[in-house]
Amino acid sequence: MTDEQRKAVITAYLKAFDNGGTSHDGIPLIDFFSQDALFFFPKWGLAHGKSEISRMFGNLGETVKSVEHHFSSFNWITTATDVLAVEGTTHGEHRDGPWRVGVPEWGAGRWCGVFEVRGFLIDRAFIYMDPDYAGKDVARYPWL
Repeated sequence: MTDEQRKAVITAYLKAFDNGGTSHDGIPLIDFFSQDALFFFPKWGLAHGKSEISRMFGNLGETVKSVEHHFSSFNWITTATDVLAVEGTTHGEHRDGPWRVGVPEWGAGRWCGVFEVRGFLIDRAFIYMDPDYAGKDVARYPWL
């Protein structure tokens, strides 16, 4: 696969995520992953395989009402291997309230993902971000 093909897989996956779990052509979110894929999400942990990844998405879906990735501002880091990374921004609605990158500047909305894509499927997705979407976790940080 080329870097552009790997980027296209990740972009299609994130667009399906934004679309409530289904791509524009009807592909379920979980079908973007290989059978034994690994997925790390902060405060959830490491999901092994499609079954656990589905459970993780279900758990996230109970708290996140909507999300929109800002594709035009993605910063891709490619390696000419199966590994690539992307940093980006989002806005959306959590059950505890809305978020938008930069509002406030220390709040949610900035993220980075490291992916491995083989055979047009995601084998590994490690997402790095602050999952406190609504900015409620301020008591533990005196600078806030």
